[in-house]
Amino acid sequence: MPIILRLDRVMADRKMSLNELSARVGVANVNLSKLKTGKVSAIRFSTLEAICAALHCQPGDILEYQPPCEGDGGVVE
Repeated sequence: MPIILRLDRVMADRKMSLNELSARVGVANVNLSKLKTGKVSAIRFSTLEAICAALHCQPGDILEYQPPCEGDGGVVE
């Protein structure tokens, strides 16, 4: 997966628990847990905005693009 989720790292840096983030964002713990572990295929912009507001961060602090390696069958230019 070329998109890496860094929510766990940002939460640790801010010393914020999943329960606290869930309460601030208004998203169920189970959904944030899936996001934290990378077991999602999409995220709503409104959810991303709320997470960034609660954690005082930018979307790029949470999401990272990792291009596929040449040997992975991905196209490298």
